[in-house]
Amino acid sequence: MEKLSFASDYQEGAHPKIIERLMATNLERTAGYGLDEYCQKAKEAIKKACAISGDVWFLVGGTQTNAIVIDTFLRPYEGVISADTGHINGHEAGAIEYGGHKVLPIKHKLGKIDAKAIGDYCRDFYSDGNHEHMVHPGMVYLSQPTEYGTLYSLAELEDIRKVCDEFSMYLYIDGARLAYGFGAEENDVTLKDLGRLCDAFYIGGTKCGTLFGEALVIPKKDLIPHFFTMIKQHGALLAKGRMLGIQFLVMFEDDLYLQVGKKAVRLADKIRKALVQKGYRQAYSAPTNQIFVIVANDKLEKLAEEVVYSFWEKYDDEHTVIRLVTSWSSTDEEVERLIAIL
Repeated sequence: MEKLSFASDYQEGAHPKIIERLMATNLERTAGYGLDEYCQKAKEAIKKACAISGDVWFLVGGTQTNAIVIDTFLRPYEGVISADTGHINGHEAGAIEYGGHKVLPIKHKLGKIDAKAIGDYCRDFYSDGNHEHMVHPGMVYLSQPTEYGTLYSLAELEDIRKVCDEFSMYLYIDGARLAYGFGAEENDVTLKDLGRLCDAFYIGGTKCGTLFGEALVIPKKDLIPHFFTMIKQHGALLAKGRMLGIQFLVMFEDDLYLQVGKKAVRLADKIRKALVQKGYRQAYSAPTNQIFVIVANDKLEKLAEEVVYSFWEKYDDEHTVIRLVTSWSSTDEEVERLIAIL
């Protein structure tokens, strides 16, 4: 029997509705570079959902999006505050530094940083008599959900927004797994909240059911002049832009983006419940589609014979934390098999 795969949420192709629409429009001839009618319709659908009058841009991947936003928003002497576990700090191969900006890490708590820690960092920075010789904090980067599958509450985001205003910093949210955040029962943040609080955020597609692609939302119109040109300058302007627009248009029809997130979280909750019943320890409590399990090292090889999982981190000399991830395409049958194996 084929191995079960719970290693990540971007190992499949795309939601069948997206494939159907791509096939149906395959031989159409449209304008390039995102100037086609599908991209325009998708942008309008997203702007309506976010209640903004600003701009929406379609990009291919998360690292590309993060690098472009941070490079275009910040001045050459500015850096970006992030949790030390933030994706830009740990798993993007120095892409931000490669673009000329320093990541300014703050110690995390279950993947999150809070308004107090950000404020303390900025106050310490500006009280340093040598701060003009240092990299200035110009942006706060958050992930929703975080690398640990945890969520920022609306109150936490509002407090962070206040600190950003106090120190004249942009607030940017990486939404690579945003659908799974929206699908969690404890979530109290909406797209409209993000549109109100953020200077920029992106709606993740790659990990949430599209073949590829992220929808970058900049709520304030023309906040960054000539952003189209700067996307091109970064080598990120997709000639066949409609491939992105069609996918996000489908995702925002009939609330499909929210539906796929809820399904994945429901299945993740099912696994979490089974882990408790079977006496497993979870390293972190997360309400989204990522599950972090402590497993004895001598059991890992046996588990790997039937299940593809992700190494997360060493727990101690005898145990490892592994990550199991459900996705939009996970099924109840696969989850039942996993539970039986566990």
